[in-house]
Amino acid sequence: MMVVVVSNAPPRLRGRLAAWLVEIRAGVYVGNYSARTREMIWEQVLGGIEAGDAVMVWKAPTDQGYDFRTAGQNRRTPVDFDGLKLVNFLAERST
Repeated sequence: MMVVVVSNAPPRLRGRLAAWLVEIRAGVYVGNYSARTREMIWEQVLGGIEAGDAVMVWKAPTDQGYDFRTAGQNRRTPVDFDGLKLVNFLAERST
């Protein structure tokens, strides 16, 4: 099982994701594919995200039982903490 969540994604990327995954809510896609297909879908996300942001989560043989990746301008970034993948919140940018 894998889940892809996109924000501010261009319509072209959303259409590509909808070709492979089921969009259960706006910007939330789910599916069940092999690691090879998951990598291909992630490459599509990286190539089409533009100014948006994305996260992909999938079942993995880790202590947590899942793994994830992020892309784009998101305040949340993955950090490895003693073998566990946690999320670090970046400070808001001053304008």
